[in-house]
Amino acid sequence: MKKPIFFNLMEKLENNLQKKLPGEKAHQIMEAISAKYLTLKPTEKTRKSAVLMLLYPVDNEMYFPLILRNSYDGFHSNEVSFPGGRLEETDENLIQTALREAEEEIGIEPDEIKILGTLTEIYIGPSDFNVLPVVGYLPHRPNFKPDSREVQQIFELKLDYFLDPNIIDCSEIVIPGDLVTTPYYKVEDHKVWGATAKIIVELQLVLNGEK
Repeated sequence: MKKPIFFNLMEKLENNLQKKLPGEKAHQIMEAISAKYLTLKPTEKTRKSAVLMLLYPVDNEMYFPLILRNSYDGFHSNEVSFPGGRLEETDENLIQTALREAEEEIGIEPDEIKILGTLTEIYIGPSDFNVLPVVGYLPHRPNFKPDSREVQQIFELKLDYFLDPNIIDCSEIVIPGDLVTTPYYKVEDHKVWGATAKIIVELQLVLNGEK
């Protein structure tokens, strides 16, 4: 029996993730044009974190979830992002961090997820985090159980949606202590920008075999 396209793509992606990654090239595509944090660099005090890009099939096409975070007093309030958070002392590594956060925020059991690899680490200057994007997949559409304390909404998005140049725009975004001019993806009435946008671009390039 012929294997569905989605699972062939997962095999290809797993193989490509072991090769040289196009992180710098991908990140520049969605980098901010103007922001104070562009001059910031990680230090020995920079905290470690991880996010999960969870791929799954819908009608044999590749989808993944993004979450709209709740409002709070911090840099990432009300942002659209991947499930994720900081490394905790109980985490064995950053892959476990990503899995734990996905379980806490969107209710996906870690043992259901097949990990394919990781993308290029990204430094987030305003909150002083290094974030490792972890890529995994489910063989079926998830039954999401969002944590209402942290998550306002879950967006189920087709990866090919982000290939449409008409959903890319540029504007000023206010964050604590800064006014950022940046490209972003339009997702409903929200802006997907920064590290989240860079991760999406890099995954597309990895799938295409670009370095």
